[in-house]
Amino acid sequence: MPTVSSFYGILIQLFWQDHAPPHFHALYSGDEAVIDIQGLQVIAGKLPARALALVMEWAKAHQTELMEDWELCSRNQKPKKIPPLA
Repeated sequence: MPTVSSFYGILIQLFWQDHAPPHFHALYSGDEAVIDIQGLQVIAGKLPARALALVMEWAKAHQTELMEDWELCSRNQKPKKIPPLA
């Protein structure tokens, strides 16, 4: 599973050829949330409130790049790195 970004101890990952809807995995301190890219909503799991707020801020700024990486992964191609939250 490729890591496309990391910031403040949070890893953002995508799976190769994963199931719909388009989503990414955010991991932080033993917790994991699966987040829908298009709706920017948690569809499984959980993160601490502050970590989730940072992930959502980052995802909103990089939604287009996340969709592009989702498409690459769906074709079993290497996704591009996405800049971390500044």
